[in-house]
Amino acid sequence: MSRYVQDLSKAMSQDGASQFQEVIRQELELSVKKELEKILVTAPSHEFEHTKKDLDGFRKLFHRFLQEKGPSVDWGKIQRPPEDSIQPYDKIKARGLPDNISSVLNKLVVVKLNGGLGTSMGCKGPKSLIGVRNENTFLDLTVQQIEHLNKTYNTDVPLVLMNSFNTDEDTKKILQKYSHCRVKIYTFNQSRYPRINKESLLPVAKDVSYSGENTEAWYPPGHGDIYSSFYNSGLLDIFIGEGKEYIFVSNIDNLGATVDLYILNHLMNPPNGKPCEFVMEVTNKTRADVKGGTLTQYEGKLRLVEIAQVPKAHVDEFKSVSKFKIFNTNNLWISLAAVKRLQEKNAIDMEIIVNPKTLDGGLNVIQLETAVGAAIKSFENSLGINVPRSRFLPVKTTSDLLLVMSNLYSLNAGSLTMSEKREFPTVPLVKLGSSFTKVQDYLRRFESIPDMLELDHLTVSGDVTFGKNVSLKGTVIIIANHGDRIDIPPGAVLENKIVSGNLRILDH
Repeated sequence: MSRYVQDLSKAMSQDGASQFQEVIRQELELSVKKELEKILVTAPSHEFEHTKKDLDGFRKLFHRFLQEKGPSVDWGKIQRPPEDSIQPYDKIKARGLPDNISSVLNKLVVVKLNGGLGTSMGCKGPKSLIGVRNENTFLDLTVQQIEHLNKTYNTDVPLVLMNSFNTDEDTKKILQKYSHCRVKIYTFNQSRYPRINKESLLPVAKDVSYSGENTEAWYPPGHGDIYSSFYNSGLLDIFIGEGKEYIFVSNIDNLGATVDLYILNHLMNPPNGKPCEFVMEVTNKTRADVKGGTLTQYEGKLRLVEIAQVPKAHVDEFKSVSKFKIFNTNNLWISLAAVKRLQEKNAIDMEIIVNPKTLDGGLNVIQLETAVGAAIKSFENSLGINVPRSRFLPVKTTSDLLLVMSNLYSLNAGSLTMSEKREFPTVPLVKLGSSFTKVQDYLRRFESIPDMLELDHLTVSGDVTFGKNVSLKGTVIIIANHGDRIDIPPGAVLENKIVSGNLRILDH
């Protein structure tokens, strides 16, 4: 714990010492302000205004970070949301579609969160450029989906990518290949904030560059940054000027997050006449989702509560599937006019997520972040819609990648749907061991993707490879112990089997 934080907490524990606490806080804010000014001076003239906006945004966030004490939610105030505040998807779908689908679609903008790198899957560059299906990347599939909409309904739904300084250059290079597609593509960058030393709470960066020894000194501050960055980019005003009314925001690695015409119709033609400014798609928790943020009722408003905000004594209760049955998919539908109004009043309130990191050199830092869904409480007449699990198909690991590359799903116009040949709609549980973590290792270990139509559960650990046309059914567990290797032969059918030991197949 830093000296400043120790002093702060000591002051907080002593009654009447709030003045001392305030002095320390002001001292620290002044030090940070001076450091940020030193950094700003090093910005080249063409980057000066942009850098100033970023550093001003960081200062506001840092100020709030120093003001807030303890957990950001009072557990006693958390209630289950009222019945009508989370609608079942079937009820929304039952309203049907309007005759003029194209005029409804023409009021929509699709925004994909594209700030992440593929490092967790062993890939360099933006995650959206990883191939996920028949050589198609996340970005290819997104463009195909929207182009299909525009061609089918003769509309002009644009695609907007929120990049980070980590992904912007590589993404822009690749966008040229879509110049003949029937989709207008726009990009804007989320902010670039300085990481702060965990001990001194001062920025690690000494100048604005982010190469060389400064590479790790900066970070994109979470997707909650979308509101201010979208506003500052000028795109918000452009789209409002074109008559657009809603943005559909989702993670680019969620292959289930396609434009849903029923939800869009519900927004454009509200049943009670009261426009809804914010819709969060939620879905039922399974045992695998216990950490996902959940929607609650808090002080009369819908509020997203993340596990990081929960007091330690209540974490198990938060994870329970019986009390909190749903979680946030991060598929969000948000009114453009409302974003503009709230942004101009500085009234978008999101809890700060304190994310500790250790840099390559061993330095402990913290980065202050916000989450896009946390703003739900700032919007009027917000709504949760409990959608089918199929709208949440994130690819975070090669285990997820195996599912979406397999015959469990069929691909049509950029959208993946569960194969009709699968008899039950649940997705199998797949756990691939550390030998499969990197995409290139994973691809090397499968000569072809196995038939998984009848699979319930697959666990693979150790040095394992799969021949062509393997079929996996029921529960299959394959474990090669240290020093052993297992080659599953071509054409093998494994049904409710545990395979362990050593099995080598050599070319004759």
